[in-house]
Amino acid sequence: MSRTVLCKGVDESGITFYTNYESSKGEDLARTPYASATFPWYQLGRQIHVRGQVRRVSAEVTADYWASRPRGSQLGAWASHQSHPIASRTALLEQLDQVTARFADQDRVPVPPHWGGYLIAPEVVEFWQGRENRVHNRIRVTGGHVERLQP
Repeated sequence: MSRTVLCKGVDESGITFYTNYESSKGEDLARTPYASATFPWYQLGRQIHVRGQVRRVSAEVTADYWASRPRGSQLGAWASHQSHPIASRTALLEQLDQVTARFADQDRVPVPPHWGGYLIAPEVVEFWQGRENRVHNRIRVTGGHVERLQP
C-alpha cells in the first residue's frame, strides 16, 4: 500500500513523519510496522528509495515538533478524524469551530493522544540515476554493504 506523507526530518536514525494514529495510515502501520519512502528529483533524473522498520517516535519528540506547528494546524489535527468519512465540508468546519472554542482560553494546544510521529529506520537504501538508453545507475546499500544493480 502506498501513502503520501510529509517528511519532517531526516538524520542518521531515519526518516520522520507525523500523522493521526487512528487514520488508515496509522492502522496499517500498527498491523505492519514496515514502510518505504521514495524521494524523486525529477529535474535531476534521480531518486532515493528507503525501506525499513517503522516505530513511533517518543512523546518528547512528538511534543517538540507539535510546538513548532502553527496553531491552526494543531487545531485541525484535533478537529479531523483523519481518513474517516464526513457528511460535508460544512460538517468538518463545524468540528474545527468546536475545537477552536474548546482551546480558545489556552495559550498552547496540547498534543492529541491519537497523534504523533513515526520513524522509518532504513534497512535498505537505493540510489537511482537515470541514464541514456535506460542504462540507469542503481546503487543499493544494505547493512553497510554496497552493490551496483542492473537497471
